Amino acid sequence: MSFTLYMVRHGQTFLNKYNRLQGWADSPLTPKGIEDAHSAGRRLSHINFDYAMHSDTTRAMNTCRYILEENVASNNLNPTEIRNFREQSFGYFEGNDASQVWTILGAKHGFRSYNEILENFGLGATRDMMNEADPFNDAETDEQYWHRINVGFDYLRNHIEDGKNVLLVSHSITIRSIVDRFAPELGANVLGPRNGAVTKLIIDDDTVKVEYYNHHTDDVEY
Repeated sequence: MSFTLYMVRHGQTFLNKYNRLQGWADSPLTPKGIEDAHSAGRRLSHINFDYAMHSDTTRAMNTCRYILEENVASNNLNPTEIRNFREQSFGYFEGNDASQVWTILGAKHGFRSYNEILENFGLGATRDMMNEADPFNDAETDEQYWHRINVGFDYLRNHIEDGKNVLLVSHSITIRSIVDRFAPELGANVLGPRNGAVTKLIIDDDTVKVEYYNHHTDDVEY
């Protein structure tokens, strides 16, 4: 059994535009974000999707809707919500200036940016680092994060039939964490997907294969 999962990062939001941390918090798509979604839809317009899914955020839901508006190959899909593939929770730090937060978290380790922390500690460590700094301990730990992602993959494996194509609109760190785990050679730990970018996975009973990551231009395969 195997099926194909097209993971798309939602379009730009206002919190993205202002460089604010946006995990379980939500904000509307900007005009650019709406175009990000339509652009992804045009690039995927020839894919016959059997299922369309999105996380439980409005930014993912609306991006999914705009993508399907551009699709000419699928038949009247009714998108469904799958909470497991929402973004990681930043807890107390939700909505704060991202650069400032990562400077605060990284300073005691001698680093001043998110990318420096990633290069030296990796994605999983950043989750634990944020949880430890959260005065409410609401930011997800790496263990909590992967538990819900793994449950999400189990759900897909139990509900998607062999050979089907699935559209799933998700989030930056969620997509890059999945790619970093299953195809670390693609460098997702240091380069996140652009808004509206497409990542293609082949999922079977035991494995997740990354066919490509962060495709967002017209001159590449989809």
